[in-house]
Amino acid sequence: MDFLSDLWGYIKTHKKFAFLPIIVVLLLSALFITLTTAPAVAPFIYALF
Repeated sequence: MDFLSDLWGYIKTHKKFAFLPIIVVLLLSALFITLTTAPAVAPFIYALF
């Protein structure tokens, strides 16, 4: 979590708010990949695509 607080401090001080959507997409994709490794979730993921 130290990395995220440092990253937020950088974004806030340097006014680089364009990085926020990129970070959100990366975090959501990491969460999606983590959830799809569970076999019980696989049928629901395949239904989406």
